[in-house]
Order: sequence, then structure tokens, then C-alpha cells
Amino acid sequence: MRGAIPINLASEPFRRDRPVILAGWAGGAALLGLFLFLSSMAWIQRSEAADTREALGAAQRRLNAMNAELAKYDTELRQPANAQSIEHSLFYNSLLLRKGISWTAIFNDLEIVLPHNVRLISVRPQVNANNQIQLDMVVGAQATEPVIDMVMRLEGSPKFGATTVSSWLPPTQSEPLYRYRVSANYAPAL
Repeated sequence: MRGAIPINLASEPFRRDRPVILAGWAGGAALLGLFLFLSSMAWIQRSEAADTREALGAAQRRLNAMNAELAKYDTELRQPANAQSIEHSLFYNSLLLRKGISWTAIFNDLEIVLPHNVRLISVRPQVNANNQIQLDMVVGAQATEPVIDMVMRLEGSPKFGATTVSSWLPPTQSEPLYRYRVSANYAPAL
């Protein structure tokens, strides 16, 4: 017998479609699950956004009420009859601010940043127009390098800010030290 010829008598040839159909159904189910998840997240965010808008509106209403009350008090304070009490209030507030400067805290903070070979000759705290404390100091040293080190330490310290050296004097027969006038912003820990 010669070689057997395979003959398919079916009207349609046999195809292996089952894995493709199962993969299609699995992909569709995954996409449906993803759609439901994203829809629920969008719904949750929409409700949270509505709550946020409501809270923002309430905060804005409170702010408007406070601004109206502030404007009312401001117009009352600006009346000519109240001018003297405003002056007294500003004077007392400035005195209280100046009395709030602690000499002990200033010297403790300066002790941390002053090098051992720099001598503090004088220090004068001042409150500027922005209610910030500024220290005007006169320091002395036998050379310029320790003062430069002190300025770098002052600027690197979290309690001191911008530092400027406004003038300096060379040593004399009566004063053997270089004298520098240094200004530094000071922010004490409250």
C-alpha cells in the first residue's frame, strides 16, 4: 500500500480557537475590572472635591467675616479721638519687644559661634522696622583671620543671619587688637 493520504471529510477544517477565545474573555474581564476600579476612584475623587470646595467656601466666608471685622476696628482706631491711645499702644508694644530680648540668650548663642581668639568688646541689640533683632557688635582680635572665621560661623548659624563688617581699626599703642564693627541679624529660639 502506498502512503496513506489524510483526508478530512468535515465541511470546515479543524481550528484551535479555544485558547484565543479564553484569552479574549480573560482580557475583557480584566478590562472590565479596571474600568470599574477607575470609575469608583473617579466617583470618590469627585465626592472629595465637593467636600473640599465646601470647606474652602466655609473658610472663605470666615475670612471675609474676619476682614470685615478688622476693617471695622481699623476705622474705629483711625478716628482722631483714638490717636493718642494708638501712640501709647505702639510705644508699650515696642518697650515689651525690647524687654523680651534676653541678654543671657544672646551671650549663650554668641559663645557658640565666637572663636576662642576673638574678644567681644561691646554688643548692642536693636529692633529694626520689621521687628527683627539686629546685633551691633565691636569685636577685637590680634589678626584678621579669626574675625573672618567668626563672620562665617555667624552666617552659617541657624540663630544668626546676614552679617556685615562695616568698619575696622588697626591696632594702636593703647589698643593692641584689630577692632571690627560687625552687624548680624539675630533670631533667638522662642
